[in-house]
Amino acid sequence: MSETIISARIRSDGTVVRCHTDGRETPFAPTPLRPMTDEAVASAAADDPDARPVTPEGLADARRLPRIRTLRRALALSQEEFAARYHIPLGTLRDWEQGRTIPDQPAQAYLTVIAHDPEGVRRALEPRSA
Repeated sequence: MSETIISARIRSDGTVVRCHTDGRETPFAPTPLRPMTDEAVASAAADDPDARPVTPEGLADARRLPRIRTLRRALALSQEEFAARYHIPLGTLRDWEQGRTIPDQPAQAYLTVIAHDPEGVRRALEPRSA
């Protein structure tokens, strides 16, 4: 079995070039990313039972949950920091992020409030001095 190795790099302008052993660089021939037409893609998706397109009714029925890991990362917090700041048990947070459990309705509402005003929630949860 023979093996062909092609060296390539991306230039600062975004073009991909082939790097030759003698130091020359030549651009790759432009190829379409998708050789199928839009109609062929839609037909293939409709025929695939595992990749059914979402209907407007299906989208309306879909559950809207904040993506907990994405929210936590957007706030640049570790799991431990997020759990401590927002008074969520660490094990519960890990279960949510790993998909072992989903937040119940009050927890979903709390996560939505955190997503909209993380600093306001943090301030509201700070201990008050007498």
